Amino acid sequence: MKSIISIDKINELTKDDFIDIFGNVFEKTNWIADRAYNSKPYKSFNDLSSTIIKIYENSSKEDFFKIFNAHPELAVEKNLTKDSQKEQNNSDLNKCTEDEFNEFLSLNNRYNKKFGFPFIIAVKGKSKKEILDNFRKRIENKIELEFKEAKEQVKQIASSRLNKIID
Repeated sequence: MKSIISIDKINELTKDDFIDIFGNVFEKTNWIADRAYNSKPYKSFNDLSSTIIKIYENSSKEDFFKIFNAHPELAVEKNLTKDSQKEQNNSDLNKCTEDEFNEFLSLNNRYNKKFGFPFIIAVKGKSKKEILDNFRKRIENKIELEFKEAKEQVKQIASSRLNKIID
């Protein structure tokens, strides 16, 4: 993810450049950045962040499922965005033992069959053990609760990615 210095520079970006920078704030979901571009100019980075988050929060249920399904399966997905790869590597999900890998594979399959989208967790600052523990617990949730939890986790990931852009 690229880094931007000032809100003035963000407001001066072309649509393509804006989408290039903000298009993966929500994993592989350029349309949110596209809508946010149309709300320029922004008074501050907080104004921009709020707008992007509001676009997400006001999505339809169908769009939420599309956003969720744009996320990779943890530890087993091979085709990761740079953001996801870095986030997963920081939690050592790229260094699973054979047993851990097989458990992630099994949990991913069961979870996806049950809920219709991959398990989503903001992995920043979490160990493999914490992620697996969360996975084992959340797979037992009812769909309504897990849908709500996935929405919150996606928002946490997006907020973290937005904050990286200005750091």
